[in-house]
This record gives sequence, structure tokens and C-alpha cells, in this order.
Amino acid sequence: MPEAPGRPPPGIYLAFDFGLRRIGVAAGQTQTGTASALETVRHGEAPDWSAISRLVSEWRPTGLVVGLPLDSEGHETDMSRAARAFGLELATRYARPVYHADERLSSLAAGEAFVGMRASGHGRRKDASKLDALAARIILENWLAERA
Repeated sequence: MPEAPGRPPPGIYLAFDFGLRRIGVAAGQTQTGTASALETVRHGEAPDWSAISRLVSEWRPTGLVVGLPLDSEGHETDMSRAARAFGLELATRYARPVYHADERLSSLAAGEAFVGMRASGHGRRKDASKLDALAARIILENWLAERA
């Protein structure tokens, strides 16, 4: 399913920060433009489709957003092509529109937010696995803001 231009239909969206070892997941809605980090799912030989299916079933999203790790000039990379393939598989499995979002700054922002959480006593080193879900939240919030 190609990405639809303009404003997305109102509703709930799940976002994915795709990685070869982990995939961060967040949920958000168009009405408020806010998102929440949900969890990080495994990605070994293949994504943990049972965990992703559980989240899709639980949240019943209108659409799905996949972060694209483009290079510093905005060009495709091997990783962004893998993220696009993941998005295509999401569209096939869950029959929902898949949108792509430039994620070049999300990992940096997530890292800075996590450092701030640790400094204020709200995050611990063992919570670092939540960083991917935090990045997915940032991807989704940015994507929603761009389309508001």
C-alpha cells in the first residue's frame, strides 16, 4: 500500500522504530497528536510477529508508521530499504495503510530524553532497552505534528 499524501484519517496509529535486533513500538492518536512508548519487540531471524500481532489486535490502529533511517542527506540506505520491506510486510499481514517517517533525529532525541530521565532519577541503566520504544514515540509524535 503506497503512502497516502496529506492528513491521515483520524484514529490511533502504531509506530515502529525498526532495527535488526529490536523494534521499538509506540501508539498515538491524531486527535491529540500525542504518543506513548509501548514496548520493544525482538527482531532476530525475523521480527517477533506474535508480539506485533498482539499489539495490533489490542490497539486496533487506523494505520501504521515505520521510521526510515535515511542518511544525513536524506538518501535511502540499506537499513531504510529493510525498514521499507518491514513496512510492506506489515501492510500485507494487517491490511492497514503503512506510512513512512524520516527518523534521522529520533534516535538522537530518544537518547537525550533517556539521559534526562536518568539524571532526574526516572530511568535506570537496565531500562535502556526501552530506548527503541521511546524513539518510536518520537517518530510518531513528529509524524503526527507534520500532518496536523
